[in-house]
Amino acid sequence: MVKICCIGAGYVGGPTMAVIALKCPSIIVTVVDISLPRITAWNSDHLPIYEPGLDEVVKQCRGNNLFFSTDVEKHVSEADIVFVSVNTPTKTQGLGAGKAADLTYWESAARMIADVSKSDKIVVEKSTVPVKTAEAIEKILTHNSKGINFQILSNPEFLAEGTAIVDLFNPDRVLIGGRETPEGDKAIKALKDVYAHWVPEERIICTNLWSAELSKLAANAFLAQRISSVNAMSALCEATGADVAQVSHAVGKDTRIGPKFLNASVGFGGSCFQKDILNLVYICQCNGLPEVAHYWKQVIKINDYQKSRFVNRVVSSMFNTVSGKKIAILGFAFKKDTGDTRETPAIDVCKGLLGDKALISIYDPQVSEDQIQKDLSMKKFDWDHPTHLQPMSPTSIKSLSVVWDAYEATKDAHAICILTEWDEFKSLDYQRIYNNMQKPAFVFDGRNAVDVEKLRSIGFIVYSIGKPLDQWLKDMPAVA
Repeated sequence: MVKICCIGAGYVGGPTMAVIALKCPSIIVTVVDISLPRITAWNSDHLPIYEPGLDEVVKQCRGNNLFFSTDVEKHVSEADIVFVSVNTPTKTQGLGAGKAADLTYWESAARMIADVSKSDKIVVEKSTVPVKTAEAIEKILTHNSKGINFQILSNPEFLAEGTAIVDLFNPDRVLIGGRETPEGDKAIKALKDVYAHWVPEERIICTNLWSAELSKLAANAFLAQRISSVNAMSALCEATGADVAQVSHAVGKDTRIGPKFLNASVGFGGSCFQKDILNLVYICQCNGLPEVAHYWKQVIKINDYQKSRFVNRVVSSMFNTVSGKKIAILGFAFKKDTGDTRETPAIDVCKGLLGDKALISIYDPQVSEDQIQKDLSMKKFDWDHPTHLQPMSPTSIKSLSVVWDAYEATKDAHAICILTEWDEFKSLDYQRIYNNMQKPAFVFDGRNAVDVEKLRSIGFIVYSIGKPLDQWLKDMPAVA
């Protein structure tokens, strides 16, 4: 019986292994992590991450052929295939700080695998890693092998949070990269056989190691580039009176372009886009390609510009000051249907407003007050490091409150900022909200989630990204 062990019980490892267990009942799948609270949560009724459909999959398999454990070395030692899904955070200091990936956790995982292994193993990169990581890991394993054979494969994930289970059930492709040797081919086939339980063979793409690693970075860079492109257009739409939704629809009808990732917003977030592009920038710089590095850096710059532009619009619209004014923040997660706040635009927007002495009240259906306080007290990229290296007890920000009801958040507020496109925000009773707000009452829709004309008819002054500005906003400068 094949045994799979996954090191890392996070957003990638947990859902991926749960689906493999469901689709491959003859394979024993164990997810290991050094974090006892995280493993305890995976073994409880309250999973550590929110993902539609995940609960059902885990409950169906857990205890049968899916297990969660902190006994890392035991399960790694017994496994035939070891997936490594540990963090690859952006370095915060030293060579490449702010761009390069920190492979500390990957290296320690590789050394541990070499140390405890008593039989040949296939080691699978599941985290997003810089190109040539496999080569580095291979060297560590080979020089510490004690006669055991290790084959390294790259199997990058292409999951979108909020639809991860759907993506895993029906992937548009599974990518497996390995050495172009007889042993490498055999390892590729072994992993391919796992996915072939439910993925059509034509969707399983086999490449060399470097192509697989770079394909992941390239895919995220291209997707982020599309978002930054439409966000750059949104600024032009506001300046000219065009409607970014109409422009996106027209552009998306071109079959060479397509409609996906053309929704203008306050900016992209999540654990991958920014980190992967910075990684790509660093690789380009290291390989003597400064022009290519500069090209990709612009994708990040436009994203930062979009967030600061949003804050400037809020401040300038409200008589050039938000000092002492209550602003309701609806949504803190980086997108709907997830509780993930990594690199969420809400962090920069809230920090910008707090910097102008606003009083902010935040409501998000899936994000806890502790997480919000922590996010707003951390430095950039700290979120991707282990909890014990993060601020342990974040300073409570006195001008911030977190509530569990949209109506409470908006009561007596001067303005509302919609920063996550949760479905429930579309169906709120905005007449009731308007009646309980200070006047003039503003709505700044960072996700184009609400009916602008309906809200204007109620009496709101509405700013919606990339949409024609109402007269009030036209009279106010775009930059504070």
